[in-house]
Amino acid sequence: MTTLQQQIIEELKVQPSIQPKVEIERTVSFLKEYLKHHSFLKGFVLGISGGQDSTLLGKMAQMAVDELNEETGGQDYGFYAIRLPYSMQFDEHDAKDALDFIQPTKLYAINIKEAVDASDRALEKVGIELSDFAKGNEKARERMKVQYSVAAMHNAVVLGTDHAAEAVTGFYTKFGDGAADLTPLFRLNKRQGRAMLKELGSPEHLYMKIPTADLEDDKPAIPDEVALGITYEMIDDYLEGKKIPADAQETLEGHYLKTQHKRHMPVTVFDDFWK
Repeated sequence: MTTLQQQIIEELKVQPSIQPKVEIERTVSFLKEYLKHHSFLKGFVLGISGGQDSTLLGKMAQMAVDELNEETGGQDYGFYAIRLPYSMQFDEHDAKDALDFIQPTKLYAINIKEAVDASDRALEKVGIELSDFAKGNEKARERMKVQYSVAAMHNAVVLGTDHAAEAVTGFYTKFGDGAADLTPLFRLNKRQGRAMLKELGSPEHLYMKIPTADLEDDKPAIPDEVALGITYEMIDDYLEGKKIPADAQETLEGHYLKTQHKRHMPVTVFDDFWK
């Protein structure tokens, strides 16, 4: 009988180990082939936070467009990095270091505070007062809205940083950072992404950085592991088929079961999603 752990590993396509260089080449090739197959597309858009995931994907996206431009002898393809702070980001220096490492074709800096606060005020006028958590989701969705607007004006597609360690917990905003056209990190856990970023020559402090969502005003730097109640090391071990403590497994599988809706397209009358 298939266990829930085995089911999750199969669903998320996680390998027990990887060769970082091979997975980098696989990802860059995937990105290139997608653009070549859709000839009307000319690039990628991604929000850069200064964390491991966006730094890794941003670097590989830039590598993909650089190789395409070299192969075609032109400058038609581009990677459009976007900074999307709400007012001032507490770790802005890391975002700058990530951009220096990526060297994007073009950088846009768009502060989302005015747009998010305007939406917040409009809701208050009809008696809806957002909690800090709900407002955090507003920020994530505003960021994705901006990325799609930029993509539309560059004939580009929006990249998402969702990976297996994030997907299994549902630790993202539905239709916020969970919305994208391509998710090239799918299949990778956190330590595998870290190994790839190290292979690419990233500054150490970027791939060793403590992950944080930075969405809530009251808790701007709360680590993901604190919010989740489980470490990424344990999540990665689980995804690689290893045994983890029973209480940690219960926590992780609880997150997975509660967030099934995030990994499913909108439900129709033909789905038995709730059964």
